[in-house]
Formats: sequence, C-alpha cells, structure tokens
Amino acid sequence: MRRRDRSLTKLSQLLSEGGYPIQSRLPPERELASQLGLSRSALREGLELLEAEGRIWRHVGKGTFVGEKPVNGSVDLNLLSEMTNPEEVIEVRLLFEPLIAGLAALRATPAEIAHMAHLLEKGEAARDAVAWERWDAALHRAVAQAARNKLLMAIFDAFNGMRRQAAWGKLRGMVLTADRLSLYRAHHREYVAAIADRDGPRAELAMRRHLQMVRDNMLGQTAMRPEPVPPTVTAVAKGRRAPAEKRVGGTG
Repeated sequence: MRRRDRSLTKLSQLLSEGGYPIQSRLPPERELASQLGLSRSALREGLELLEAEGRIWRHVGKGTFVGEKPVNGSVDLNLLSEMTNPEEVIEVRLLFEPLIAGLAALRATPAEIAHMAHLLEKGEAARDAVAWERWDAALHRAVAQAARNKLLMAIFDAFNGMRRQAAWGKLRGMVLTADRLSLYRAHHREYVAAIADRDGPRAELAMRRHLQMVRDNMLGQTAMRPEPVPPTVTAVAKGRRAPAEKRVGGTG
C-alpha cells in the first residue's frame, strides 16, 4: 500500500471510529502522527487529501476540525443530497459556477490564485478517477471561496456535497476516459488562467464550457440543444451583455 493510501486509510478510520463529532477539533499533528504510527510528512499528505474531499478543514493557529468549513446560514447538505440527483446538480452548477468564476476573477487574492495553481498540479498528477474527483472538487471549491459571497458559497456547498454520493461517483467513473480527462485538465487551466488575468468574462465562459462538456459526457445529452447564455457578472456591472459563446458540445 502506498504511503498516501496508508495515511488516508488510517485517517479515515480515525474519523469514522474515533468518536470525533462534526466540527470537533482533532489532536495536534505531533500527537496524531504518534497515535496513528505515521510520519509527520505522511500525516500531512493524508490531511491534505481529506481537506480536499471536504472531510476536514484547517484554521492556522487554531487546528484541524472535522467536517466542511462552516458557512454562516449554510443548508443541510445531507438532506439536499438525498433529495436531488446528478442531472439536477449539473443544471444548478451551470447556473451558478460561471458567475462564481467571474466573481473570483475580480476578487481572488494572489494567495488564492497560487492555491488554485497548486490544486491544478495535484489534478494533473492524479492517477485514477478517485484522485481526479478529489482534486477537481477541491479546485472548484477554491474558486467558489475566492468569489467571497457567503450565500453563493452556501449554495455551492449544497450541490458540491452530491459528489460524495455513490450514484455520482459511479456515473462519473463510467464516463471519465483518458481523453476526456485530458480535456477537463485543459479546461481547468483555462479558467484558472482567466482568473489570474482578472478577466471575468473569459473565466465565466471557460467555466460554462467546462460544465457543458461535463453535462454532455455524464448525462449523454447532445450538442443539438441550444444553451442559453446569460449576461456575465462583469457585463452586467458595465451595463452591457457579454458576447455569445461558441457552443462546444462534446468536444470542448
């Protein structure tokens, strides 16, 4: 078993069997490494993976906590995920995530952009669908956090929580081919570059194209159905509409 898998397995067992309720604080790293029989570097790698999955969150100077980082006014993610399905989730993502990317281009700090670049590297290095899904979710969440809108963040966490359901993972695994993965990575580079360039309309367009391809690949929808293109955040702010996008269908 690889070091990454070993540390992740031990940490996962700790969360499920160790009696740590949601939002409780885990022991300090030194104590945790000794308790689990892991090196500090292996422990940190495992914690990074769990954080990317939204199973823990860390606050500098305060420690590591169980569950997703709380958002004021957030909804019951478990309840929502039981009421919906992948098709509805992607539909909502298409409505909100392009707008979120546009806001991130206007508001992301240099540190947040650097973090997105780090997550891009992790996604590039992913060796399987499970690892890809983990870093894909982490990158999309980093973009949402950079938008700095608490209500949008709560909405994002609601539909992003669906990724942890078995139905989503099974569906994604069935359609995630090597060619599609290569295209998805290119899409990620495109919208992160647009955010780094502070180009809101381009970030929105890149995110919309990416999610349209995800939808078409996962749900088998064709490129024949027209996709409405709402005005971008930046276009509305300037009193004009964004240029209509070129439909990408299933080719990106």
